[in-house]
Amino acid sequence: MPIRDRLFELRDPKYAAFQAKLTPNVPTERFIGVRVPDARRLAKSLSDGLEATEFLTRLPHDYYDEDVLHALLVSEMRDYETCIAAVDLFLPHVDNWAVCDVMSPKAFKGHKADLLDKIRGWSSSRETYTCRFGLEMLMTHFLDDNFEADLLEVPASVHSEEYYVNMMIAWFFATALAKQWDATVPYLQRGSLAPWVHNKTIQKARESRRVTDEQKAYLKTLKR
Repeated sequence: MPIRDRLFELRDPKYAAFQAKLTPNVPTERFIGVRVPDARRLAKSLSDGLEATEFLTRLPHDYYDEDVLHALLVSEMRDYETCIAAVDLFLPHVDNWAVCDVMSPKAFKGHKADLLDKIRGWSSSRETYTCRFGLEMLMTHFLDDNFEADLLEVPASVHSEEYYVNMMIAWFFATALAKQWDATVPYLQRGSLAPWVHNKTIQKARESRRVTDEQKAYLKTLKR
């Protein structure tokens, strides 16, 4: 059965309407209504098969749900170089935050140096979702064991008018405050971030359970 037909078999019209409200920049007719857990199971069943390989070359896709499946298939790839090529092929076709954020390649683990070079390139892109993806990968892979303080300059150096880029920067710094407080809080003390990003970072950090009450109280004093 063709992949599109499989997606339509999983269709939930109510979920399609719900997802359309969350991603208002995507035309409503592009939504089939496949829930992410169902799409993820489909991706796992298709990964490594010829059908999936052919599907990944058929860009752009007509449906949002095909984009989600594409992102999940890329996430299942095991070979790093193949995965990077697939990501670079797909990113120009990503046009919303949900597809961007669902793509989290397993192959990226264990490739710190090479991945960091790619992240720097993606993060400096003027394309909204390429930039957002790069920043999210930096947040995912470099705020724990691989953390280095100078990496905070990557998101701090991004200046954008795009809402979904600025939200990602705020999300990054809020997460960094929870994980690497001492290295991160000076960016707020110095006012290094754009005012909206600065205040959104504080808001998101104060909503986090990983930030202490004392830290939250201090962050409140830094609002601009």
